[in-house]
Amino acid sequence: MKYFKRRKLLQIAQSILIVSLVTVFYTNILQASQTTVALTLLLSVLFVATLWGHGVGITTSVVAAFLYNYYFLPPIHSFMVSDQQNWFALVAFLAVSITASRLSQNARNRAREATRRRREVERLYDFSQQLLTTDNVLELFNTLPEMIRSVFQCESVAMFIRERRRIYRSEKALQSLGDAELQIAATQTEIQWKDDNACYIPLRIGTRILGALGISGGVPSRETLEALSSLVAVAAERAGTVEQLGKTEAARESERLRSALLDSVTHELRTPLTGITAAITSLRSGIALSEEQRDEMLAVIEQESTRLNNLISQAVEMAQLDAGQVPLEMHPQSVPDLLKSVLEDVTFDPKKHPVQLRVPDGLPTVAMDKRMIIKVMHHLLENALKYSEPGKPIILSAEKDSGHLLLSVADRGAGIDPMEQSLIFDKFYRGQGQRYRISGTGMGLAIAKAIVEAHGGTISVTSQLGQGSVFTVSLPLYSRVRQTIEAD
Repeated sequence: MKYFKRRKLLQIAQSILIVSLVTVFYTNILQASQTTVALTLLLSVLFVATLWGHGVGITTSVVAAFLYNYYFLPPIHSFMVSDQQNWFALVAFLAVSITASRLSQNARNRAREATRRRREVERLYDFSQQLLTTDNVLELFNTLPEMIRSVFQCESVAMFIRERRRIYRSEKALQSLGDAELQIAATQTEIQWKDDNACYIPLRIGTRILGALGISGGVPSRETLEALSSLVAVAAERAGTVEQLGKTEAARESERLRSALLDSVTHELRTPLTGITAAITSLRSGIALSEEQRDEMLAVIEQESTRLNNLISQAVEMAQLDAGQVPLEMHPQSVPDLLKSVLEDVTFDPKKHPVQLRVPDGLPTVAMDKRMIIKVMHHLLENALKYSEPGKPIILSAEKDSGHLLLSVADRGAGIDPMEQSLIFDKFYRGQGQRYRISGTGMGLAIAKAIVEAHGGTISVTSQLGQGSVFTVSLPLYSRVRQTIEAD
């Protein structure tokens, strides 16, 4: 406030100096008619009003009128006006200068408003382009608040979706946007203003309200807010439609899973059953067996039974993930602690397979279901240990990149053929070169992919034959999902 007052006083002083210099010029340097002087002073007032606003312009108009009267209207060097016509000239000068100042301020305000609206339209366009280019629609809810905050230069953005009963917040979330206010705004039809610097906008599709959007700091105009809410509502509806299509696809996938299970019986189920049957037949045949042979038969039965149990457990877990029946317990987790838990959970020989952990300092905590993500990383690390040659190092790393946490497992194994890289995340698919050499069910990567996508992330692989593979899990840093929010 003090800075504003000092700046305004400086502007007034500069404007008085301008009209004073004009007066000195016409009194001491160039003799001119009263009309010329009046027009020059009027031009000075117009310039000042355009540059610094209406208030400074009016002050300048009054000072210019007094100078014009004192130095140019007879009697000179007196504020008295002897001629009635000069009275009309002085009043006309003052009225014209004030009017010109006001018109100049109006033009300035309109130019500012036009510039502001142009910027908001450009930001709306940028925002709509980002919405259209978002590949992962299900991740959209996690990234929308931060996207809005970044594009419109706001301090904080929060979004409540009624159907999901969740609140999503931007990276720099402020407590001024409360949960209760957001839920109340989702029952209204008009914009709710908390103050000049915060508001809540309902997200509507026609007459149906999908939720509410809260913005604090740097709030755009009402027209822009309405356009923004329409774009967000359309995006939310699109995400809901995609999710519904996903559920339909999950039902079809469930049927495909049943077929795949039947097809896999010939190898994945029949192989351990054959081993168990052969071992039991040998034990019951009455043939004299040594103690070592009997132990070997029992070990085969135990090993193949465990293999069958793991296959059935993974099939059940895969079906639950496809149907969305596995609830996620989202809590902020420390990335170094997460990866240390992964290493403690996996059994390996450091001399045979040295594992290097690379985690930079300063990684933020990330909202995730720790148990499920450990399961994903456990499987990726076990795969690397299983398919790597002895003595080759395996690198477990983490890094931050463009609003995402990247967790990677890199090995120097045989690599994956480019034709197979898009298939290895499918259920029951196993690489052609490893299918019969190394045991497995072909569901581990499919389960890992389902868990990661349930977190709003992605999983990918980069591989080169003979050089090894890098599996990367990408999780959004700023999901900040608040669960178990009940709608009114």
